[in-house]
Amino acid sequence: MDSFFFNITDTSYKTTKLFKDKRGYINRVDISNGIFFFDIHIDGFINKEIVFKNLDRMIAIPVVKKGMFKLYDNVEKKEYTTKENTISLYASSRQDFTITIEKNKEIDIFILFIADFFLKRYLSANINEPIDFLYHKIQQELRCELINTQSIDALSLYIIDKIINPKVSESMKSVICEHNVLELMIHRFKLLDMVDEQIKEYELYISKTAKNILLKSFTSPPTINVLAHLCATNESKLKKVFKKVYKTTVYGYIQKLRLEKANLLLKERYLNIGEISKEVGYKHQGHFSKVFFQTYGVYPKDLLKQ
Repeated sequence: MDSFFFNITDTSYKTTKLFKDKRGYINRVDISNGIFFFDIHIDGFINKEIVFKNLDRMIAIPVVKKGMFKLYDNVEKKEYTTKENTISLYASSRQDFTITIEKNKEIDIFILFIADFFLKRYLSANINEPIDFLYHKIQQELRCELINTQSIDALSLYIIDKIINPKVSESMKSVICEHNVLELMIHRFKLLDMVDEQIKEYELYISKTAKNILLKSFTSPPTINVLAHLCATNESKLKKVFKKVYKTTVYGYIQKLRLEKANLLLKERYLNIGEISKEVGYKHQGHFSKVFFQTYGVYPKDLLKQ
């Protein structure tokens, strides 16, 4: 079986048209060795298949903006369905599967593939870091595993647009696109909950209880004192344990949830910035915009322009 990587020959950025007619196209774009993506746009009721039969250790990040696709593992005889408006994360260390793009009025799908040797550049020697976790997972004999699926957010779409449509000269495309891929990786991997295996059972119970309460009430959360009472502990213990498990403070986690929700609302484009800031729990639009920029490096108003 061949490798899907190392496909660049005389250029550092290569586009290959896998399919093209009046109904749409499927492009494969090799950004550099270790990174490539599929850009799929199809209008019309047709089926297309992409076969993967190779020995690569890699992760895949499919983003389904419109339509859906199915991934069938030919070895494990297992099928995964990735639906519209979702961004997922798959891991695989040896491929023998088929991606089927089924008939739909309109298909708009982006799939990013990242090789293990690219991830290896950024290992931290901490298995609880997302890149280390994913890298070591695909060093195992792993056919195909769905790690995580979430709704698409505005920032992801913003970064993906920069990857697909780099506004740079030909000589800089590979470097700029690789930078944008890293930006997407950082954003996407931050959404994974990494919990240290050495965490004690009671610490996990307290932190998970607090997390579940905050998931339901982050726009108007209880005070630390009330939250601690709901978790059957004291304020000091709650703050210490929560930070140990989730590597952030309770307030930091509330802010994370608020900004993730804001990202989803920005994608929908139904509300303006002021309405979104209030919807996710911020009293002042200016503060919301400042926190959003400090976290993501882009102002929410810029995402609405996309």
